[in-house]
Amino acid sequence: MLSDFYRPYTGGVEIHVESLSTHLVRRGHEVDVLTSQVEDAPPHAMIDGVSVHRVRPLAARLPGTHQDRLRPWLPPVPDPAVTRAIWTLVRDRQPDVIHGHDWISRSVLPLRGATKAAFVTTLHYYSRSCAKKTLLFDGRQCSGPAPAKCFQCAGKHYGAVRGPMIVAANAACGGLEELMTDATIAVSHATAEKNGYVSEDGGLFIVPNMVVPPPAAVTPIEALDNALPDTPFMLYVGDQRDAKGFRVLCDAYAQMANPPPLVVIGAKTAEIPSSLPAGMIALSELPNASVRAAWEQCLFGIVPSVWAEPFGIVILECMAAGRPVVVSRTGGIPEIVTDGEDGVLVTPGDSEALASAMAALAGDGPRRERMGQAALVSVQRYFPDRVVPEVEAVYEYAISRRHARKS
Repeated sequence: MLSDFYRPYTGGVEIHVESLSTHLVRRGHEVDVLTSQVEDAPPHAMIDGVSVHRVRPLAARLPGTHQDRLRPWLPPVPDPAVTRAIWTLVRDRQPDVIHGHDWISRSVLPLRGATKAAFVTTLHYYSRSCAKKTLLFDGRQCSGPAPAKCFQCAGKHYGAVRGPMIVAANAACGGLEELMTDATIAVSHATAEKNGYVSEDGGLFIVPNMVVPPPAAVTPIEALDNALPDTPFMLYVGDQRDAKGFRVLCDAYAQMANPPPLVVIGAKTAEIPSSLPAGMIALSELPNASVRAAWEQCLFGIVPSVWAEPFGIVILECMAAGRPVVVSRTGGIPEIVTDGEDGVLVTPGDSEALASAMAALAGDGPRRERMGQAALVSVQRYFPDRVVPEVEAVYEYAISRRHARKS
């Protein structure tokens, strides 16, 4: 298993990769995870039966090659240090399958002729069609890639020199990755379509991310309980970024008359407003256990994404707690939430519609209860006992296809 990041980071992709790895081990598989060396994490660790190997990418050692000092994002081309580490693992462990998540998958490409292992990739973002992975252009959803537009957009994001280079490198290596992959998983139909796939032929499979059911009895977390309001509250979980719709959420909340408190759990960014509306309670990033406990206590969740969110694990976490969600009708979200049954869908970027939906749900307890019960039924489709066998079936297909290619 290849993932740009792993625990201690707990974003949506990291949570899915860890859940998948852990449940594959429980089903009798041996799983090694190769990920980036960050902070003070040890080079090797056994976590819930999963052997985790951390390597410092070359991209993290060179000045100006990654965006975040603490998160050395992998480039859209093979990273020599990561390729070497993959080869060591492949040589020593002789895996049946190499499963890559995001751009770290590209570091497998130089090894394709040297291993019999099947190669599976999962598309969590728009990483094959967009150098930023978001398909956002000037803050709006992009109509699709085009050279001049992509060079301009990436130049603003990465810098005038690096941007066009990343666009070209992503286009070239994305094509090679697709050619050399034995099976591709997309987490939603929207993710597949916006990455350029028009059908599920040729080794493409739609397999959603998963969520682990909450424990039967949620353990109280004293530090969290002390931070939450004493009165019923609404909950937003995610980075405070424009693409996530955080500014739209602030505008919507300010329009509501006497609303319940709105708790925000997530990292602050430079994009956040200078001040938040009265009644919004901003907490810093919290461990996933604390987030799951907060879902259990809220009235409902809010996911107001402006970008075409490919999936949205926070939606599943909210629904698994028996809570409905108010979400944007964009990306893969409508594939998860059914409007009027287990949640409410609103137009992305429309603060008035969002405020109206939030106010209506906050003021109608029986409706929340009905939707929450429906959410508990809907979310079962995303539990490990459904998703993991689907991934195993993809592995079996990829192994058969790899054997046919090698024969």
